[in-house]
Amino acid sequence: MKKTAKLLTLAVALFAGLGGTAQAEGFKVGADVVSSYVWRGIDLGNSPAIQPALSYTFAGNGIVVGAWGSYAVSENDGSRYKEVDLYVTVPVGPFSLTATNYYVPSGDNDRQFDFSNDGPNVVELSVGYAKDNLSLLAAINVAGNDTLPGYENAKYCEAAYKFYDKEGYSAKGVIGFGDQVYYSDNDRGKETDNFGLVNTGISVSKDRYTASYVYNPNTEASHLVFMASF
Repeated sequence: MKKTAKLLTLAVALFAGLGGTAQAEGFKVGADVVSSYVWRGIDLGNSPAIQPALSYTFAGNGIVVGAWGSYAVSENDGSRYKEVDLYVTVPVGPFSLTATNYYVPSGDNDRQFDFSNDGPNVVELSVGYAKDNLSLLAAINVAGNDTLPGYENAKYCEAAYKFYDKEGYSAKGVIGFGDQVYYSDNDRGKETDNFGLVNTGISVSKDRYTASYVYNPNTEASHLVFMASF
């Protein structure tokens, strides 16, 4: 359910930084255009997507509050995937602590702040760490939608390493582990508590463009994603 978010978005994955990166104070706006929205090894929406972002960084303490969204361009099974996330990030030295509310309306229940078990919201707490070329992330769901088996307190951890930076190109590899019932399309809703490898890949960036190859060993699905940032 969620995003290629910036900061991971928000701590999210192959396309984002994982904590420790200072932002200039004040407002920041932008948007990404992606060929598909792949988040932590799963494809959300099966469509190209537009992903706007808005944030504000407070002077002095570096706390960031923001919103991030993903809007599918084309329909899948008669509907377009939509996601709107709100987050707060608190920097603590090389660490960043983030609380994120993932909001994914389904049509049956579109209430933004409904945190009931069958509502459209999931609250995640995460901690990121960044030093030199290494970044780490650990995240856990703590509230909201947990009606399906395996959704309760779903966990995810990730390591990324930038191994190339030359002539305007940079490249990094990523490896992520998570609760397979939550982070694998083919397993969602099944009675299993397996925690395993769900996200591997490499991304190469130049200027505002990024191309990423993502492979999910659990679903045995691969994705090649192009992203342009504005």
